[in-house]
Amino acid sequence: MSTPALAMPRTVVAEARSTTHRVARTFALATRLLPDSVRSEVYLLYLVCRRLDDLVDEGDPAAEERLAAVEVWARGQAATGPEVEILECLRERHPELPLEAVSEFCRGQAQDLHFQGFETEDQLDLYAYRVAGTVGQLMAALLGARGEAADQAARALGIAMQRTNIIRDVDEDLARGRVYLPRSTMRMAGVEDLAADDRSLLLRLQIAIADHWYDRGLPGCSLLPTGGRQVRAAGLMYREILREVERSGRGLRRPLRATVPTRRKVLPLVRGLLTPS
Repeated sequence: MSTPALAMPRTVVAEARSTTHRVARTFALATRLLPDSVRSEVYLLYLVCRRLDDLVDEGDPAAEERLAAVEVWARGQAATGPEVEILECLRERHPELPLEAVSEFCRGQAQDLHFQGFETEDQLDLYAYRVAGTVGQLMAALLGARGEAADQAARALGIAMQRTNIIRDVDEDLARGRVYLPRSTMRMAGVEDLAADDRSLLLRLQIAIADHWYDRGLPGCSLLPTGGRQVRAAGLMYREILREVERSGRGLRRPLRATVPTRRKVLPLVRGLLTPS
């Protein structure tokens, strides 16, 4: 059976492409190398997730309504909205798109909308799965992956990348009044005031957990029929953020904002692309 044509206006596809290149530069670097047949679909998926995430982060009054429309659609009911239109188009081309992952993504965004923080690492893992592991599942479906092993690896890589975001953005989030690091781990590491206390042990623990998820997720790239090398390259480049946090003293510099120089992205990019699938 042939895949239906991508029935989205060129303006929406162009917006999706430019948004990915502007906001997710590391991801976009690898995405540019995907086959033409799936590149636009990946851009569109990213646009849906980015739009909803931005609405939540900005406290937009429309956030709850737009999330609710997507969740209703994911339950198989009639719904309308710009994100629903894109998801419907993607599902027409990929009927196996996991709708439960879409629902879980919405639940994760709802957690951010009514943020309360996390007590345990398990709670943080669940949140990371919802906002990013689900995106991994959806990406894997677009790239033709099937089976439990591929699904679990996609979840793990998404969790790893979200945990990397949290480590990288710890001071930016703190300035917004948000602490994503689990309270129980902070207590164990002797951190009461995240803005002033020594955070080296805390971030060492968080980096080790993120590395554990990368170790679980990256091998699954070989299970992707399409784009496995590119996804591996994106994961390896993103993992380099953890190494940059280590180089900068694990939070001794304040505010912490680890940025990987382009020269340090090249090696993981090449490694990812040249590793046999």
